[in-house]
Amino acid sequence: MTTSSSSLRASASSSSKFLASRKVFSSSSFFHGFQRHHGNRFITSFPSLHASSQSSSSCLSIKCAVRFRPCIDIHKGKVKQIVGSTLRDSKEEDGSALVTNFESDKSAAEFANLYKEDGLMGGHVIMLGADDLSKAAAVEALRAYPGGLQVGGGINVNNALNYIEEGASHVIVTSYVFNNGQMDLERLKDLVRVVGKQKLVLDLSCRKKDGRYAIVTDRWQKFSDVYLEEEVLEFLANYADEFLVHGVDVEGKRLGIDEELVALLGRHSPIPVTYAGGVTTMIDLERIKVAGDGCVDLTVGSALDIFGGNLPYKDVVAWHTRQETVMV
Repeated sequence: MTTSSSSLRASASSSSKFLASRKVFSSSSFFHGFQRHHGNRFITSFPSLHASSQSSSSCLSIKCAVRFRPCIDIHKGKVKQIVGSTLRDSKEEDGSALVTNFESDKSAAEFANLYKEDGLMGGHVIMLGADDLSKAAAVEALRAYPGGLQVGGGINVNNALNYIEEGASHVIVTSYVFNNGQMDLERLKDLVRVVGKQKLVLDLSCRKKDGRYAIVTDRWQKFSDVYLEEEVLEFLANYADEFLVHGVDVEGKRLGIDEELVALLGRHSPIPVTYAGGVTTMIDLERIKVAGDGCVDLTVGSALDIFGGNLPYKDVVAWHTRQETVMV
């Protein structure tokens, strides 16, 4: 069942009754009933903390230092870096349009061990295809670093728990929830029932459409009618532990970050959020830190020297360590 864009702009009490049944709805349908806690933006994730912020425009003063979240992107069983906007469903395309920035001779498990040795938590293992080789490589990475990595790509209610049992700290979901261009709330609730909110990451990767950021699905090729805006982030935070957002327009192109998107996430995400897309230099890390008001974590892919780029991985790890040191 679908609803119109304005049907959920109602009070929290009436909306809670409405949400008890199966609903599929679009972006502006999200209601205003979930109020922000005047700067206590991560209060859901850290319930022991309360009203300690001094202004509504700043992050809660907790250990939410900007963190580097490493990645392992897997395509046909190989660790690769791909220009996201060129990725197509292999069942529909011959792959000739795919632009690959880098293909590693190291396995996904080897990268997982590297991140484990460097103490990097919360990295993303992304399966860029539904083939068995990619699934096997992802599982090997999870087993190499149990509890240290999240996994996404083809996650649904039937396989989510399997990946948790294989060692994933979280499962990352997009297309299963944003189905046929709209959000299927019942599917989202089913996932929460299976793995728990605390183990669910919603991938809200987006592309600009008519001046707004529309969430994209199906390997970033299909626009949904759900847009990244305050009400949407507030609502979805009730069903996820974190958000992951790729700026698809700049992803894999090494052209610089989407500062407007980072700023939006820094202002409005009430739970931890990670941005990916366009990082090229160490300066970009600082830009994310500033634009996101110190509340947005980051991922670096194609620019890293371990993925064929010019940005030293060791320098990024050192930067990450300095951010954590500042918060101690």
